[in-house]
Amino acid sequence: MDKPLILISNDDSIDAPGLLVLVDCVRHLGEVWVVAPEHPHSGQSSAFTVNEPLRIKEYPDYHGARMRSVSGTPVDCIKLSMHHIVPRRPALVLAGVNHGSNAGNSVIYSGTMGAVFEGCMHGIPSVGYSLLHHSLAADFSQCLPYITAVTERVLAKGLPAGVCLNINFPAKVKIEGMKVVRSARSHWTEEYQEYTDPHGHPFFWLTGRIVNDEPKATDTDLHWLGLNYATCVPVRPDQNAIDKMAGVASLIGEPIGL
Repeated sequence: MDKPLILISNDDSIDAPGLLVLVDCVRHLGEVWVVAPEHPHSGQSSAFTVNEPLRIKEYPDYHGARMRSVSGTPVDCIKLSMHHIVPRRPALVLAGVNHGSNAGNSVIYSGTMGAVFEGCMHGIPSVGYSLLHHSLAADFSQCLPYITAVTERVLAKGLPAGVCLNINFPAKVKIEGMKVVRSARSHWTEEYQEYTDPHGHPFFWLTGRIVNDEPKATDTDLHWLGLNYATCVPVRPDQNAIDKMAGVASLIGEPIGL
C-alpha cells in the first residue's frame, strides 16, 4: 500500500529553517511533499492570487521529501497542490514551523493558518505549528517531540469534521507540556512606526505588540504560553455565529419588510 501523503507548506518561504524542521519531524510517517511560497508571505491570511500567473519551481529532494515552491501565497500553494502538484489526495496538511506566534487574534492574520484552513476546507486533517521566536536561527529542539506526537495521532485518528489545529510553542524555555485551550481575545497596539524618507515624506512600518484582553482568564493560549506550555487551539474556517442567529433576527427583523 502507498504511504500516506503528507502535504507541508508555510508562510515563511521555501527557504525557512522551520520548514525543514517540520519535514524532519514527520518524514518517517509518510510520503512528504513540500509546496511552499517562493518568497515570505507572513500576514497574508487566506489571500490567494487572482490577477497574476502562478509558477512552480522544483528543488532537490530534502531527506526524501519532494520540494516545490509556488510564486504565490500559502493558500495558492495548497490549492495548486490539490489541483496539479501532488499525485493523490493528501492524508494530512501541515504548515510551519512558523517563525513567530500565531496565538490570540494572530490566527486571523496568519498565512500559516491560511494554509491550514484551506486544507481543512478540503476535508483534510490539518495542523499549523508555530514557535514564538521570529529569528531564522531559532532553536526548535523543545518542539520536536510534540510535533511528532501530535502529527502521529492526527494521522492515525483524524480530527472532527470542519476542525483544524493551531499549535504554538513558547521559545527559549523548557516546555512544560501541552494544553488544549481557546484563543485569547486580544488586540495589537502601537501597530505602526512613522518615519521620514530622505525626501521628507512620511512612511510607516508595521510594528507593535499583542495585548491580552482577558489577562485573568486561565483557559487561553496566551495564558498558558506565558507559563511555558505549548498550546493547541481547535479552530474552524467556518465563521458562522450560529448561536447568535436568533438574537440578530430579533434585532433586524425576519424577514425585513421594505
